Amino acid sequence: MKKIEYPFMIRRLSKAEGGGWLVEFPDLPGCIADGETIEEAVENGSDALRSWLATAKEFQDPVPAPSTGLSGKWVQRVPKSLHAKLAAKAEKEGVSLNTLVVSLIAEGLGRRAS
Repeated sequence: MKKIEYPFMIRRLSKAEGGGWLVEFPDLPGCIADGETIEEAVENGSDALRSWLATAKEFQDPVPAPSTGLSGKWVQRVPKSLHAKLAAKAEKEGVSLNTLVVSLIAEGLGRRAS
C-alpha cells in the first residue's frame, strides 16, 4: 500500500496559547496536534493524521487528496563535517536525521518570526 503524505505546517505557540508547538494539516479541516517540543508535535501530528483518516473512512466521509505544489522534499548538500555533527546529535537525541533537521529549521523560523 502506498503511503499518503499530507503537507503540514508547524509553528511555535505563544505563552497565551499554552506554549509548545502546533502542527496543522491544511488539507484536512480540524486535523491538528501539539507538543512541548517540535519532535513531540510532529509525532502527535502523525497520530492525529492517522486518526483523522481512520475516522473519515469509518464514517465514509470524503477524504481530500493531498494538495499539490511543493512536495516538502528537497536534497541539500552539506559539508561532511556538518553531516557528521548532525548525525551524532540526532543519534544522541534518539531521533532521525530528518526529524532533527526539520526541528532545527522550524525552531530557527520560529525565532525569526518572534
